[in-house]
Amino acid sequence: MRGGVHHIDLTVKDAHASRAFYESVLGFMGYRYSAPIADVSGAPPNGYDFDLRDGDSFCSIGILSARGQNASRAHDRYSPGLHHIAWTAASREDVDAMHAHLLKMGAAILDAPADYPQYGEGYYAVFFADPDGLKLEYVYKP
Repeated sequence: MRGGVHHIDLTVKDAHASRAFYESVLGFMGYRYSAPIADVSGAPPNGYDFDLRDGDSFCSIGILSARGQNASRAHDRYSPGLHHIAWTAASREDVDAMHAHLLKMGAAILDAPADYPQYGEGYYAVFFADPDGLKLEYVYKP
């Protein structure tokens, strides 16, 4: 689809430490680990790619280790940069299943599954955070 998202790279404090979290969450949605992300300088890989393929559709999520002087700072979604990312769920039951999966993982739940009519009719979502505090969402909107 023209204008659709092809890939997103998320920067985390330590991609190796966050890999299990993202492999579980993204795996629940159908993403599969595809490859390490190599540093262009030839240094060892500093992240991981997870791909979702459905017919002719494709999306990749990269998880990269932060670098530089701000590498250890806490994520602030109200500073310039990423506020949050939301993935489409297949149904309300799918949102509930993700919530159960997140609880089993011990993930930080920001807002349990609920209706959010302010975002549109039928909007039903769960909001959660990755190990570094990045806000994530799984949403069903008919």
